Amino acid sequence: MNHDEEETSYLTDFQEILQSEVYVDLERLRILARHGVPSQLRGEVWKYLLGVQQADRSRELSSCKARSEEYDQMDKENSDIAKRIRAEVSRYQRRVPQLEGKENVQVFVNVILAYLNSNHDVEYSASLVALCAPFIHVLDTECDAYFCFEKLMQAMEEHFLNVSLKEQVAQFMTLFRCGLPELYFDDEEVDINEWSTSWLQNLLAKEMRFENLVRLWDSYFAMTDPFAFHPFVCLSILLCVKEALEDLEQSEIRTMLLRLPLLNMEMVIADAYNFRHETIERQMSENGEL
Repeated sequence: MNHDEEETSYLTDFQEILQSEVYVDLERLRILARHGVPSQLRGEVWKYLLGVQQADRSRELSSCKARSEEYDQMDKENSDIAKRIRAEVSRYQRRVPQLEGKENVQVFVNVILAYLNSNHDVEYSASLVALCAPFIHVLDTECDAYFCFEKLMQAMEEHFLNVSLKEQVAQFMTLFRCGLPELYFDDEEVDINEWSTSWLQNLLAKEMRFENLVRLWDSYFAMTDPFAFHPFVCLSILLCVKEALEDLEQSEIRTMLLRLPLLNMEMVIADAYNFRHETIERQMSENGEL
């Protein structure tokens, strides 16, 4: 089977699941989505994976209508924050041509303000633009982009309540030191805290090339606990760019870690599974020796 035939077959597998008349098989959808979702179906698949769209097809029309009505009622006003969002979107669009266009700017403003006005404990930060962007790109409607974005933000909030960011950074540093000791930056000029905090806090939304990010999130949304897997992906990325990093000066290293090059995501994800497997084995043997 050649590459085109494989792609057609893969697309057909997704379409079979999504076109089911009674019930969308979420388990099968998750298994397939871990290997990436065809771009033309990504929006629809993400809605199911994130629980925005229910698997029961008989409730589809009524739930779509209810979502749309709920979103229409939301407050999307705050002129000061709207100005800050527009400025950040303008910077973001220069880096991500997939989201160019004035019409997208207003969608960002509406979605982020609807979220902030519905969650008064959340403060605006520029990272919300990068976290929201994949949904605006892959979903057909502003309403669906909002509800998928909200699902991700809720999951992230829950995760950080259980494990603080400080703890996650400390755990990642340990993982980095054990997994890639030859690359571990002992040099004070490369502040591990700075880039690893952003990598862990924002699921690489700010650092990754956009096409890599949406591919990674296909796998994350298909997992039951993507946050536990995420540090291994971060480690895997460091392995991928290891040779390039070893040739760079300190200031260049920082730049590369905050603006990652194009990566082979299939390899990154496969290596992340290997790192996780090795870490579990190492922990088991250490526990056995105690």
